[in-house]
Amino acid sequence: MDNDSTDPNQSWKFSQCFGDKGDIENITEADVISTVEFDHTGDYLATGDKGGRVVLFERNETKKGCEYRFHTEFQSHDAEFDYLKSLEIEEKINKIKWCRRQNQAHFLLSTNDKTIKLWKVYGKAIKVVAENNLSDTNGRLRMLSDVSALRMPRMTLHDNIIAASPRRVYANAHTYHINSISINSDNETFISADDLRINLWNLGIADQSFNIVDIKPANMEELTEVITAAEFHPTSCNLFMYSSSKGTIKLADMRENALCDRYAKLYEEWMDPAQHSFFTEITSSISDVRFSQDGRYIVSRDYMSVKIWDVNMEREPVKTISIHEHIRDKLCDTYENDAIFDKFEVVFSGDGKSVMTGSYNNNFMIYPNAVDPNAEETEILLQADKSAFKAKKVGVPSSMKQQARNRSPARSMMRRDDFDTIDFKKNILHLSWHPRENSIAIAATNNLFVFSTL
Repeated sequence: MDNDSTDPNQSWKFSQCFGDKGDIENITEADVISTVEFDHTGDYLATGDKGGRVVLFERNETKKGCEYRFHTEFQSHDAEFDYLKSLEIEEKINKIKWCRRQNQAHFLLSTNDKTIKLWKVYGKAIKVVAENNLSDTNGRLRMLSDVSALRMPRMTLHDNIIAASPRRVYANAHTYHINSISINSDNETFISADDLRINLWNLGIADQSFNIVDIKPANMEELTEVITAAEFHPTSCNLFMYSSSKGTIKLADMRENALCDRYAKLYEEWMDPAQHSFFTEITSSISDVRFSQDGRYIVSRDYMSVKIWDVNMEREPVKTISIHEHIRDKLCDTYENDAIFDKFEVVFSGDGKSVMTGSYNNNFMIYPNAVDPNAEETEILLQADKSAFKAKKVGVPSSMKQQARNRSPARSMMRRDDFDTIDFKKNILHLSWHPRENSIAIAATNNLFVFSTL
Protein backbone atom coordinates (compact mmCIF):
# COMPACT_ATOMS: atom_id res chain seq x y z
CA MET A 1 0.00 0.00 0.00
CA ASP A 2 1.30 3.43 -0.91
CA ASN A 3 1.92 6.20 1.55
CA ASP A 4 -1.04 8.26 0.36
CA SER A 5 -3.66 5.52 0.31
CA THR A 6 -4.97 5.31 3.87
CA ASP A 7 -8.62 4.43 3.26
CA PRO A 8 -10.77 5.24 6.32
CA ASN A 9 -13.42 2.77 5.21
CA GLN A 10 -11.15 -0.25 5.31
CA SER A 11 -11.59 -2.80 8.07
CA TRP A 12 -8.70 -3.56 10.38
CA LYS A 13 -7.98 -7.19 11.17
CA PHE A 14 -5.76 -8.97 13.65
CA SER A 15 -2.68 -10.33 11.90
CA GLN A 16 -0.46 -11.97 14.53
CA CYS A 17 0.69 -11.89 18.13
CA PHE A 18 4.05 -12.47 19.81
CA GLY A 19 4.06 -13.40 23.50
CA ASP A 20 2.74 -16.03 25.87
CA LYS A 21 -0.83 -14.62 25.91
CA GLY A 22 -1.08 -15.72 29.53
CA ASP A 23 -2.93 -14.38 32.55
CA ILE A 24 -2.00 -10.78 33.25
CA GLU A 25 -1.71 -11.54 36.96
CA ASN A 26 1.14 -14.02 36.34
CA ILE A 27 3.24 -11.85 34.06
CA THR A 28 6.84 -11.21 35.08
CA GLU A 29 7.49 -7.48 35.34
CA ALA A 30 10.67 -7.78 33.27
CA ASP A 31 8.67 -9.12 30.30
CA VAL A 32 6.38 -6.10 30.04
CA ILE A 33 7.01 -4.26 26.75
CA SER A 34 8.01 -0.63 27.33
CA THR A 35 8.54 0.59 23.74
CA VAL A 36 7.84 -0.48 20.16
CA GLU A 37 9.17 1.03 16.92
CA PHE A 38 9.09 0.27 13.19
CA ASP A 39 12.21 1.14 11.20
CA HIS A 40 12.04 3.58 8.26
CA THR A 41 11.25 0.82 5.77
CA GLY A 42 8.70 -1.02 7.88
CA ASP A 43 10.51 -4.28 7.18
CA TYR A 44 11.85 -4.44 10.73
CA LEU A 45 10.19 -3.95 14.09
CA ALA A 46 11.85 -3.48 17.49
CA THR A 47 10.53 -3.83 21.02
CA GLY A 48 12.17 -3.06 24.34
CA ASP A 49 11.01 -4.33 27.72
CA LYS A 50 11.37 -3.56 31.40
CA GLY A 51 14.03 -6.26 31.69
CA GLY A 52 16.41 -4.28 29.46
CA ARG A 53 16.04 -6.59 26.45
CA VAL A 54 15.61 -5.54 22.83
CA VAL A 55 13.83 -7.95 20.48
CA LEU A 56 13.89 -7.42 16.71
CA PHE A 57 11.42 -8.84 14.18
CA GLU A 58 11.76 -8.91 10.38
CA ARG A 59 9.15 -8.98 7.65
CA ASN A 60 8.28 -12.51 6.61
CA GLU A 61 8.31 -12.20 2.83
CA THR A 62 7.14 -15.78 2.37
CA LYS A 63 3.76 -14.95 3.91
CA LYS A 64 1.02 -12.96 2.23
CA GLY A 65 0.20 -9.71 3.95
CA CYS A 66 2.10 -8.00 6.75
CA GLU A 67 3.58 -10.66 9.00
CA TYR A 68 6.80 -10.70 10.97
CA ARG A 69 9.12 -13.33 12.36
CA PHE A 70 11.71 -13.29 15.10
CA HIS A 71 15.04 -11.82 13.98
CA THR A 72 17.24 -11.54 17.07
CA GLU A 73 17.27 -10.60 20.75
CA PHE A 74 19.95 -9.02 22.94
CA GLN A 75 20.38 -7.54 26.40
CA SER A 76 20.68 -3.80 25.88
CA HIS A 77 20.79 -2.49 29.46
CA ASP A 78 21.38 -3.94 32.90
CA ALA A 79 20.34 -2.62 36.28
CA GLU A 80 22.93 -0.30 37.81
CA PHE A 81 23.41 1.48 41.11
CA ASP A 82 24.34 5.13 41.47
CA TYR A 83 26.49 5.10 44.60
CA LEU A 84 26.74 8.89 44.79
CA LYS A 85 22.97 9.30 45.00
CA SER A 86 22.17 5.87 46.46
CA LEU A 87 19.70 5.24 43.65
CA GLU A 88 19.09 2.14 41.59
CA ILE A 89 18.97 2.74 37.83
CA GLU A 90 16.46 0.42 36.22
CA GLU A 91 17.31 -1.56 33.11
CA LYS A 92 13.91 -0.71 31.56
CA ILE A 93 14.16 0.42 27.90
CA ASN A 94 12.41 3.79 27.64
CA LYS A 95 12.81 4.38 23.89
CA ILE A 96 14.24 2.79 20.74
CA LYS A 97 15.02 4.74 17.57
CA TRP A 98 16.29 3.23 14.32
CA CYS A 99 19.06 4.92 12.36
CA ARG A 100 18.54 5.03 8.60
CA ARG A 101 20.17 2.01 7.06
CA GLN A 102 23.41 2.72 5.15
CA ASN A 103 24.60 -0.86 4.50
CA GLN A 104 23.75 -4.45 5.40
CA ALA A 105 23.99 -3.74 9.13
CA HIS A 106 21.29 -2.12 11.25
CA PHE A 107 22.03 0.62 13.78
CA LEU A 108 19.62 1.63 16.50
CA LEU A 109 19.62 3.74 19.66
CA SER A 110 18.16 2.45 22.91
CA THR A 111 17.98 4.21 26.25
CA ASN A 112 17.03 3.59 29.84
CA ASP A 113 16.73 6.38 32.42
CA LYS A 114 20.38 7.43 32.26
CA THR A 115 22.37 5.81 29.46
CA ILE A 116 21.91 5.76 25.68
CA LYS A 117 23.53 3.04 23.57
CA LEU A 118 24.12 2.72 19.83
CA TRP A 119 23.81 -0.89 18.74
CA LYS A 120 25.01 -2.50 15.53
CA VAL A 121 23.00 -5.54 14.44
CA TYR A 122 24.57 -7.55 11.64
CA GLY A 123 24.87 -11.00 10.12
CA LYS A 124 27.94 -12.91 11.25
CA ALA A 125 29.33 -16.02 9.57
CA ILE A 126 30.65 -18.78 11.85
CA LYS A 127 33.41 -20.85 10.27
CA VAL A 128 34.91 -24.09 11.52
CA VAL A 129 37.97 -26.19 10.73
CA ALA A 130 36.73 -28.86 8.34
CA GLU A 131 39.89 -30.85 7.65
CA ASN A 132 42.27 -32.67 9.95
CA ASN A 133 45.85 -32.11 8.79
CA LEU A 134 47.20 -35.08 10.78
CA SER A 135 45.21 -37.82 9.02
CA ASP A 136 44.74 -38.79 5.42
CA THR A 137 41.42 -39.35 3.68
CA ASN A 138 41.28 -42.93 5.01
CA GLY A 139 41.85 -41.81 8.59
CA ARG A 140 45.42 -43.15 8.76
CA LEU A 141 47.92 -41.01 10.65
CA ARG A 142 50.26 -39.13 8.33
CA MET A 143 54.03 -39.46 8.67
CA LEU A 144 54.89 -36.54 10.91
CA SER A 145 58.54 -36.74 9.79
CA ASP A 146 57.48 -35.75 6.31
CA VAL A 147 56.44 -32.10 6.37
CA SER A 148 55.11 -32.29 2.82
CA ALA A 149 52.55 -34.84 3.99
CA LEU A 150 50.87 -32.27 6.26
CA ARG A 151 47.87 -30.33 4.94
CA MET A 152 46.62 -26.94 6.00
CA PRO A 153 43.21 -27.14 7.70
CA ARG A 154 40.40 -25.65 5.67
CA MET A 155 37.82 -23.25 7.08
CA THR A 156 34.25 -23.85 5.97
CA LEU A 157 31.05 -21.98 6.70
CA HIS A 158 29.18 -23.54 9.57
CA ASP A 159 26.31 -21.12 10.21
CA ASN A 160 25.11 -17.54 9.87
CA ILE A 161 23.94 -15.82 13.04
CA ILE A 162 22.60 -12.36 13.84
CA ALA A 163 24.93 -10.58 16.24
CA ALA A 164 24.50 -7.33 18.18
CA SER A 165 27.34 -5.24 19.54
CA PRO A 166 27.34 -1.84 21.28
CA ARG A 167 29.27 0.69 19.18
CA ARG A 168 28.79 3.78 21.36
CA VAL A 169 27.68 4.42 24.94
CA TYR A 170 26.41 7.94 25.60
CA ALA A 171 26.45 8.31 29.38
CA ASN A 172 26.79 10.77 32.28
CA ALA A 173 24.95 13.63 30.55
CA HIS A 174 21.55 13.48 32.27
CA THR A 175 20.81 14.18 35.91
CA TYR A 176 17.16 13.29 35.52
CA HIS A 177 15.39 10.43 33.75
CA ILE A 178 15.62 10.37 29.97
CA ASN A 179 12.11 10.44 28.47
CA SER A 180 12.88 10.93 24.75
CA ILE A 181 15.49 10.39 22.06
CA SER A 182 15.14 11.55 18.47
CA ILE A 183 17.48 11.14 15.49
CA ASN A 184 17.94 14.15 13.22
CA SER A 185 17.18 14.07 9.50
CA ASP A 186 20.91 14.64 8.85
CA ASN A 187 21.52 11.12 10.24
CA GLU A 188 24.51 12.47 12.15
CA THR A 189 23.04 13.95 15.32
CA PHE A 190 20.32 13.15 17.83
CA ILE A 191 18.75 14.73 20.90
CA SER A 192 17.99 13.25 24.28
CA ALA A 193 15.59 14.88 26.74
CA ASP A 194 15.03 14.56 30.46
CA ASP A 195 12.76 16.53 32.80
CA LEU A 196 14.77 19.75 32.65
CA ARG A 197 17.32 19.53 29.82
CA ILE A 198 17.70 18.55 26.19
CA ASN A 199 21.15 17.52 24.93
CA LEU A 200 22.43 17.38 21.36
CA TRP A 201 24.78 14.52 20.45
CA ASN A 202 26.81 13.48 17.44
CA LEU A 203 26.33 9.79 16.72
CA GLY A 204 30.08 9.36 16.30
CA ILE A 205 31.10 11.11 19.55
CA ALA A 206 30.09 9.43 22.80
CA ASP A 207 31.94 11.52 25.39
CA GLN A 208 30.60 14.96 24.49
CA SER A 209 27.17 16.54 24.14
CA PHE A 210 25.80 20.07 23.92
CA ASN A 211 23.04 21.33 26.16
CA ILE A 212 20.54 23.10 23.87
CA VAL A 213 17.57 23.50 26.24
CA ASP A 214 17.78 24.09 29.99
CA ILE A 215 14.66 25.02 31.96
CA LYS A 216 16.13 24.33 35.38
CA PRO A 217 15.50 27.37 37.63
CA ALA A 218 18.17 28.76 39.92
CA ASN A 219 15.93 27.83 42.82
CA MET A 220 14.27 24.44 42.40
CA GLU A 221 11.40 25.61 44.59
CA GLU A 222 10.40 27.84 41.67
CA LEU A 223 10.08 24.88 39.29
CA THR A 224 6.65 24.98 37.62
CA GLU A 225 6.99 22.63 34.64
CA VAL A 226 9.09 19.80 33.23
CA ILE A 227 9.91 18.58 29.74
CA THR A 228 7.86 15.51 28.83
CA ALA A 229 8.86 14.68 25.22
CA ALA A 230 11.03 15.98 22.38
CA GLU A 231 11.38 15.25 18.67
CA PHE A 232 13.33 16.52 15.67
CA HIS A 233 11.53 17.87 12.62
CA PRO A 234 11.43 15.10 9.97
CA THR A 235 13.02 17.18 7.19
CA SER A 236 14.46 20.43 8.65
CA CYS A 237 17.55 19.47 10.62
CA ASN A 238 17.62 22.77 12.51
CA LEU A 239 14.11 22.45 14.00
CA PHE A 240 12.93 20.42 16.96
CA MET A 241 10.02 20.60 19.39
CA TYR A 242 9.47 19.70 22.99
CA SER A 243 6.36 19.43 25.14
CA SER A 244 5.84 20.24 28.79
CA SER A 245 3.77 19.23 31.77
CA LYS A 246 1.82 22.48 31.35
CA GLY A 247 0.35 21.29 28.08
CA THR A 248 2.49 23.48 25.85
CA ILE A 249 4.53 22.57 22.76
CA LYS A 250 7.53 24.70 21.85
CA LEU A 251 9.16 24.68 18.43
CA ALA A 252 12.85 25.68 18.58
CA ASP A 253 15.33 26.65 15.87
CA MET A 254 18.97 25.78 16.52
CA ARG A 255 20.10 28.43 14.03
CA GLU A 256 18.96 31.24 16.31
CA ASN A 257 21.11 30.48 19.33
CA ALA A 258 23.36 27.82 20.80
CA LEU A 259 21.02 27.59 23.81
CA CYS A 260 17.45 27.42 22.54
CA ASP A 261 15.94 29.11 25.58
CA ARG A 262 13.77 31.17 23.24
CA TYR A 263 11.27 29.23 21.19
CA ALA A 264 10.31 30.06 17.62
CA LYS A 265 6.67 29.04 18.08
CA LEU A 266 4.44 28.14 21.00
CA TYR A 267 1.41 25.87 20.66
CA GLU A 268 -0.96 26.22 23.59
CA GLU A 269 -4.73 25.96 23.84
CA TRP A 270 -6.37 28.48 26.12
CA MET A 271 -8.42 27.00 28.94
CA ASP A 272 -11.08 28.82 30.89
CA PRO A 273 -9.81 29.20 34.49
CA ALA A 274 -13.34 28.37 35.64
CA GLN A 275 -12.84 24.85 34.27
CA HIS A 276 -9.66 24.25 36.24
CA SER A 277 -9.76 21.61 38.94
CA PHE A 278 -7.34 19.87 41.26
CA PHE A 279 -6.51 17.39 38.48
CA THR A 280 -6.16 19.86 35.60
CA GLU A 281 -2.40 20.24 36.05
CA ILE A 282 -1.96 16.47 35.83
CA THR A 283 -4.36 15.74 32.98
CA SER A 284 -3.09 18.61 30.81
CA SER A 285 0.49 17.30 30.90
CA ILE A 286 1.50 16.13 27.41
CA SER A 287 2.76 12.54 27.45
CA ASP A 288 3.77 12.30 23.78
CA VAL A 289 4.22 14.58 20.78
CA ARG A 290 4.98 13.67 17.13
CA PHE A 291 5.45 15.33 13.76
CA SER A 292 3.72 14.00 10.68
CA GLN A 293 6.18 12.62 8.11
CA ASP A 294 6.00 15.77 6.00
CA GLY A 295 6.38 18.02 9.06
CA ARG A 296 3.12 19.85 8.38
CA TYR A 297 1.21 18.68 11.45
CA ILE A 298 1.90 17.97 15.11
CA VAL A 299 -0.09 15.52 17.23
CA SER A 300 0.04 15.54 21.02
CA ARG A 301 -1.53 13.32 23.67
CA ASP A 302 -2.48 14.20 27.20
CA TYR A 303 -4.50 12.07 29.60
CA MET A 304 -7.88 13.30 28.41
CA SER A 305 -7.43 14.06 24.72
CA VAL A 306 -5.49 14.07 21.46
CA LYS A 307 -4.78 17.42 19.83
CA ILE A 308 -3.69 17.97 16.24
CA TRP A 309 -1.89 21.19 15.36
CA ASP A 310 -1.02 22.81 12.06
CA VAL A 311 2.62 23.89 12.36
CA ASN A 312 1.70 27.24 10.84
CA MET A 313 -1.19 27.93 13.25
CA GLU A 314 -0.30 28.46 16.90
CA ARG A 315 -3.61 29.94 18.02
CA GLU A 316 -5.58 26.73 18.41
CA PRO A 317 -5.41 23.07 17.37
CA VAL A 318 -6.94 21.92 14.10
CA LYS A 319 -8.84 19.28 16.01
CA THR A 320 -9.27 18.07 19.57
CA ILE A 321 -10.35 14.45 20.06
CA SER A 322 -11.71 13.47 23.44
CA ILE A 323 -10.36 10.16 24.72
CA HIS A 324 -11.27 9.77 28.39
CA GLU A 325 -14.24 12.09 28.77
CA HIS A 326 -16.24 9.19 30.21
CA ILE A 327 -13.99 9.04 33.29
CA ARG A 328 -13.78 12.78 33.96
CA ASP A 329 -16.08 12.42 36.94
CA LYS A 330 -13.88 9.61 38.32
CA LEU A 331 -10.50 11.34 38.18
CA CYS A 332 -10.22 11.07 41.95
CA ASP A 333 -10.24 7.28 41.62
CA THR A 334 -7.67 7.33 38.82
CA TYR A 335 -5.49 9.53 41.02
CA GLU A 336 -5.71 7.06 43.90
CA ASN A 337 -4.75 4.08 41.72
CA ASP A 338 -2.05 6.13 39.87
CA ALA A 339 -3.72 5.55 36.49
CA ILE A 340 -3.92 9.31 35.96
CA PHE A 341 -0.13 9.32 35.59
CA ASP A 342 -0.14 6.81 32.69
CA LYS A 343 1.80 8.14 29.71
CA PHE A 344 -0.07 7.23 26.53
CA GLU A 345 1.71 7.54 23.20
CA VAL A 346 0.17 8.83 19.97
CA VAL A 347 1.35 8.27 16.38
CA PHE A 348 0.59 9.44 12.86
CA SER A 349 -0.09 7.09 9.98
CA GLY A 350 2.54 6.96 7.26
CA ASP A 351 0.62 9.41 5.09
CA GLY A 352 0.14 11.82 8.01
CA LYS A 353 -3.66 11.84 7.69
CA SER A 354 -4.72 9.53 10.51
CA VAL A 355 -3.69 9.16 14.15
CA MET A 356 -3.71 6.33 16.68
CA THR A 357 -3.56 6.21 20.46
CA GLY A 358 -4.42 3.86 23.32
CA SER A 359 -6.71 3.57 26.31
CA TYR A 360 -7.70 0.99 28.94
CA ASN A 361 -9.13 -2.54 28.73
CA ASN A 362 -6.50 -3.10 26.00
CA ASN A 363 -8.44 -0.74 23.70
CA PHE A 364 -6.77 1.44 21.12
CA MET A 365 -8.32 3.87 18.68
CA ILE A 366 -7.62 4.94 15.10
CA TYR A 367 -8.99 8.25 13.80
CA PRO A 368 -8.99 8.32 9.97
CA ASN A 369 -8.46 11.67 8.23
CA ALA A 370 -7.98 13.32 11.61
CA VAL A 371 -5.99 16.23 10.17
CA ASP A 372 -8.89 17.31 7.96
CA PRO A 373 -11.02 19.74 10.02
CA ASN A 374 -13.92 19.36 7.58
CA ALA A 375 -13.98 15.56 7.50
CA GLU A 376 -16.61 13.69 9.49
CA GLU A 377 -14.99 12.55 12.71
CA THR A 378 -14.84 8.77 12.81
CA GLU A 379 -13.27 6.28 15.17
CA ILE A 380 -12.03 2.73 14.72
CA LEU A 381 -11.93 0.95 18.05
CA LEU A 382 -9.90 -2.25 18.43
CA GLN A 383 -8.78 -4.48 21.27
CA ALA A 384 -5.38 -6.10 21.69
CA ASP A 385 -6.35 -9.06 23.84
CA LYS A 386 -7.23 -12.76 23.66
CA SER A 387 -10.37 -12.07 21.66
CA ALA A 388 -8.22 -10.63 18.86
CA PHE A 389 -6.33 -13.82 18.10
CA LYS A 390 -9.25 -16.11 18.84
CA ALA A 391 -11.95 -14.37 16.83
CA LYS A 392 -9.81 -12.15 14.61
CA LYS A 393 -11.85 -9.13 15.66
CA VAL A 394 -12.51 -6.63 12.88
CA GLY A 395 -12.43 -2.86 13.42
CA VAL A 396 -14.90 -0.83 11.37
CA PRO A 397 -15.12 2.98 11.34
CA SER A 398 -17.94 4.45 13.42
CA SER A 399 -19.20 8.02 13.31
CA MET A 400 -18.58 10.31 16.28
CA LYS A 401 -21.03 13.17 16.83
CA GLN A 402 -19.16 16.40 17.43
CA GLN A 403 -19.92 18.17 20.67
CA ALA A 404 -18.16 21.22 22.06
CA ARG A 405 -15.32 21.60 19.60
CA ASN A 406 -15.05 17.95 18.60
CA ARG A 407 -15.29 16.69 22.15
CA SER A 408 -17.54 13.65 22.11
CA PRO A 409 -19.17 11.59 24.87
CA ALA A 410 -18.31 8.08 25.91
CA ARG A 411 -18.72 5.74 22.99
CA SER A 412 -18.68 2.16 21.79
CA MET A 413 -17.53 -1.09 23.35
CA MET A 414 -15.59 -1.18 26.62
CA ARG A 415 -15.20 2.58 26.84
CA ARG A 416 -18.97 2.91 27.27
CA ASP A 417 -18.96 0.61 30.29
CA ASP A 418 -19.11 1.61 33.91
CA PHE A 419 -15.99 2.88 35.60
CA ASP A 420 -15.88 -0.25 37.75
CA THR A 421 -15.44 -2.47 34.66
CA ILE A 422 -12.32 -0.64 33.45
CA ASP A 423 -9.15 -2.68 33.92
CA PHE A 424 -6.45 -0.05 34.43
CA LYS A 425 -3.72 -2.70 34.32
CA LYS A 426 -4.59 -3.35 30.69
CA ASN A 427 -3.41 -0.05 29.26
CA ILE A 428 -2.18 0.39 25.70
CA LEU A 429 0.68 2.86 26.18
CA HIS A 430 3.09 1.95 23.36
CA LEU A 431 2.32 1.60 19.66
CA SER A 432 3.82 2.22 16.23
CA TRP A 433 2.48 2.66 12.68
CA HIS A 434 4.13 1.16 9.60
CA PRO A 435 5.63 4.06 7.56
CA ARG A 436 4.21 2.91 4.21
CA GLU A 437 1.26 0.62 4.91
CA ASN A 438 -1.86 0.28 7.00
CA SER A 439 -0.14 -1.98 9.51
CA ILE A 440 0.28 -1.24 13.20
CA ALA A 441 2.15 -2.77 16.12
CA ILE A 442 0.61 -2.64 19.59
CA ALA A 443 2.30 -3.46 22.90
CA ALA A 444 -0.21 -5.00 25.33
CA THR A 445 1.62 -5.81 28.56
CA ASN A 446 4.01 -8.62 27.49
CA ASN A 447 2.39 -9.27 24.09
CA LEU A 448 3.06 -7.64 20.74
CA PHE A 449 0.04 -7.47 18.43
CA VAL A 450 0.12 -6.68 14.72
CA PHE A 451 -3.02 -5.46 12.96
CA SER A 452 -3.40 -4.54 9.30
CA THR A 453 -5.87 -3.92 6.50
CA LEU A 454 -3.87 -6.03 4.03
